[in-house]
Amino acid sequence: MHSPDERILRTWHANVAPWTDAVRRGEIASRVAVTNAAILGAIRSHAPRRILDLGCGEGWICHEVARDGIAAVGVDAIPGLIDAARAGHSVDGVPGTYAVHTYEAIAAGALIAEGYGTFDLIVCNFALFGNESVGALLKALPASLGHGGRLIIQTLHPVSARGDLPYEDGWREGSWAGFSDAFTDPAPWYFRTVGSWVALLRASGFALEALHEPCHPDTGAPSSLLLTLRADPVAGVVRTV
Repeated sequence: MHSPDERILRTWHANVAPWTDAVRRGEIASRVAVTNAAILGAIRSHAPRRILDLGCGEGWICHEVARDGIAAVGVDAIPGLIDAARAGHSVDGVPGTYAVHTYEAIAAGALIAEGYGTFDLIVCNFALFGNESVGALLKALPASLGHGGRLIIQTLHPVSARGDLPYEDGWREGSWAGFSDAFTDPAPWYFRTVGSWVALLRASGFALEALHEPCHPDTGAPSSLLLTLRADPVAGVVRTV
């Protein structure tokens, strides 16, 4: 039997082509209407010179910010997605650097060992689907942030994403509903409440700076949860009285 994290990677290996097509053709309605602009706005509001896009997929964020003169490093565990990102990076004069690493490798210090240095901003855009792997990754990220750097996470909004299931942490089965028939083998994902996200991030060494809930212009329902965080040396300290 494959673990949930192994199933997630297997799914993305199998769906490189349809995912790349869906993103580049604007076939994901919520992204076009709400969440793409939300994450780009959050990035640009900090005017970073250099960012790290974790779980960069086919590289659309790196491609977009390069047009602003921002240098980006995109990292993903799926070689096919990194190949697509490299092939699509065509902004003259602005470097696009891409690498294949799992979250477990990053948590073990792979980016630091390979000399990537620190970043003004680290971005995780709909890329944190696991449980233990995500927890280990988050604990490693403060070391990759420069002074005054920020971590920005956009994820499924727990209230909208819970469906008819209880509002409590746990693994959920995935679905490609709304996508083309080219997609196969939907991956599981780990559901967290808003409170659980905040607690996990605090335990990982981050302090919450801003929380936004971008809403769909037609329905008024929240399309995502957008968190901006800064590294806090005492965030994970348990205080006693």
